Amino acid sequence: QVQLVEPGGGLVQAGGSLRLSCATSLRYFDNYAMGWFRQAPGKERELVGAIMWNGVSTYYADSVKGRFAISRDNAKSTVNLQMNDLKPEDTAIYSCAATWRSNNWRLGSTYEFWGQGTQVTVSS
Repeated sequence: QVQLVEPGGGLVQAGGSLRLSCATSLRYFDNYAMGWFRQAPGKERELVGAIMWNGVSTYYADSVKGRFAISRDNAKSTVNLQMNDLKPEDTAIYSCAATWRSNNWRLGSTYEFWGQGTQVTVSS
């Protein structure tokens, strides 16, 4: 059974930083594009960052460009999201997800496997 687990998350003050990690049990991890999504109460799920299976290309939502950075370690089957200069509007449940070598890896609808999510709360 495929598992994606995101420990971490938590409460941080505005302007602070937080690093999320996602550990996976995916076989052939280096064939999956990985994404970080978030969903705030009353809002639609949003793809905030994604990274291609070989790590060459990345995608960021406009709302997080310059503040968030996604990275992956194919040897450890993990993907990380470094979040800097956090704002109260970044408060949401953050989830990692995986899609197999999809040409549409920038589209949330293509993701096949999901973690359970972790809460990130940014206080003002």
